[in-house]
Amino acid sequence: MAEIKFEIKETLGVVSESSKGWKKELNLISWNDKEPKFDLREWDPSHEKMGKGVTLSREELQKLKELLNNMNI
Repeated sequence: MAEIKFEIKETLGVVSESSKGWKKELNLISWNDKEPKFDLREWDPSHEKMGKGVTLSREELQKLKELLNNMNI
């Protein structure tokens, strides 16, 4: 299996943290030297291991923001 290359360009915020120190973060990440995208996933404290996540373009993130803003929570 090919190695996945990533570079965290900017950490935008932490959504939550588990008792084991893993943090669910919103980051701007370049995957395999491509254009950076917004990424929401869990990371271990050293950012070497990651959980499953969601990667969004700017347009997708804007649409998600609109959807969240219109929710009655």
